[in-house]
Amino acid sequence: MSRVGKLPVTVPAGVDVSINGSQISVKGTGGTLHLTLNTLVTVVNDAGKLSFKAANESREADAMSGTMRQLVNNMVVGVTKGFEKKLSLIGVGYKAQATGAKLNLAVGYSHPVNFDMPAGITVATPTPTEILIKGADRQRVGQIAAEVRAVRPPEPYKGKGIRYADEKITIKETKKK
Repeated sequence: MSRVGKLPVTVPAGVDVSINGSQISVKGTGGTLHLTLNTLVTVVNDAGKLSFKAANESREADAMSGTMRQLVNNMVVGVTKGFEKKLSLIGVGYKAQATGAKLNLAVGYSHPVNFDMPAGITVATPTPTEILIKGADRQRVGQIAAEVRAVRPPEPYKGKGIRYADEKITIKETKKK
C-alpha cells in the first residue's frame, strides 16, 4: 500500500467533512472545498480521522489512495490555515498594485497588465515590489501565482522579472568576443 495513503487525515475541531456518494466536502473558517472521489479509493470517516483504502489490489488504486489522501489533507489545511505564494518583482520601474480583487502590474511593457482574481483568492502588495497571493485551494493559489509569474518570467542575464520569493535564478555570463 502507498506510504502516504496509509496515514490518516486528522480533522481538527471546527472543520466539517461530509462524504456524499462520490463527492467529499470540507467546510471550515477559510471556506468550503469540494472534491470528486475516485472510484478506486474508499474513504472511511472514524470520529475525526479519515482513512483511505485502495478499492482493489491494482497499482493504480494503490497510487490513487495516496493521491486522494494528500488532496483531502490539502483541503483540510486550506480551510483552517490557508495557502499563500509570495512573488517578488526585480527590475527598475517594476511595481505591482492590488486594489480589491484586481492586480495591476507595471513590468516594462508599454501598457499595464491587469489581473482579475477569481473568487476565493485574495491578493495583497505589502510593498510595490512584493505580491502575496492567498487562498484556501492550494492548486488555484499555485496556478494564479504561475500565471502572474508568466507575465514577465525572470530572464537569465540580469535576473529581471517576476519570480517566486524563494526562487534562485542562475545568472548566465554574457558572450565574450
